[in-house]
Amino acid sequence: MVPTASRARASRQVAARVAAATAAACTVLGVVAVTVAVVAGPGPGLTGYVSEAGIAGSGYAPLYRAGVFALAAALLLLAVALPETLRPAAGLLAAGSLCTVLSGAVTCSEGCPLPPFERTTVADLVHGGASIAATACVVFAMAALAVAPRTPRRWRRLAAGAFVLALPLAGAVALAMLTVGRGTLVGVLERIVLALAAGWVLVTAIARASTRIDTRR
Repeated sequence: MVPTASRARASRQVAARVAAATAAACTVLGVVAVTVAVVAGPGPGLTGYVSEAGIAGSGYAPLYRAGVFALAAALLLLAVALPETLRPAAGLLAAGSLCTVLSGAVTCSEGCPLPPFERTTVADLVHGGASIAATACVVFAMAALAVAPRTPRRWRRLAAGAFVLALPLAGAVALAMLTVGRGTLVGVLERIVLALAAGWVLVTAIARASTRIDTRR
């Protein structure tokens, strides 16, 4: 019985670490695909939203959506890779993955308009809401890992540092969207928040892939 239980734990460890390594790979692929689509696409540059690379009619829309779906896969794989003692963070990452899939599946119209300064369509609202929710889930997953007592020390430091940076930046994006609207300020802040979120997912996935966790308790 004991050897069987030990083999089962070892198998779960291997599966979790493989999932984490795959999450890291998906993050890199997703970031590269989205970045290429945004930089090479016909969008307005820093004055627009990242999502404008995925609007219908853009030649880079398929590449952009493929990158978004790769990032969604990364979030889900990282959620699967986390130990059972970190279920709140895993749940937030899984929810973020679903919102990211919805964001990639529902494209916005040209300019990705959002209230209160622009007239929007239902698709714009769905896409924008899903994108905001996905980012929020990742930011709160950082917080969940930072405060969980069973989080390994290295992961806690990474999560706490990322959360301290991401929360005020995300708040600044929300405030700028409500008071200034679409423009360079929102565009730059959005890119910083997304880069920080993707970077945290990448380094956390790498940390998980390189860490053996005792799951017996």
